[in-house]
Amino acid sequence: MYKDEMIQLHQFLLYVLKYLEDEDKMQKTCGEYISLNIRPHHIHKTKAEHKHAIFLLSTTISEVIRDKGEDSLPTNVIITLTELVKKSRKELNEEVDNF
Repeated sequence: MYKDEMIQLHQFLLYVLKYLEDEDKMQKTCGEYISLNIRPHHIHKTKAEHKHAIFLLSTTISEVIRDKGEDSLPTNVIITLTELVKKSRKELNEEVDNF
């Protein structure tokens, strides 16, 4: 996937999260994403950074859906997304270490 496509996906997932979650609760549920300080309009950030943000948002969205009592989301989806966050964090750290 190209970087500009990742940025578009990043923006879309942020819209989905804002649709699902109240502004008050977003501070609590999105703490890790907020502390990451990578937003879709930060085009100077690397592809790996946007990828990590996408995985964090996906995981957060899946947790919000689960917490709302939706039975349509299998547990293995949340587990897999959490593993992807860990993997992307590792890749991001390796990229930083190479500089």
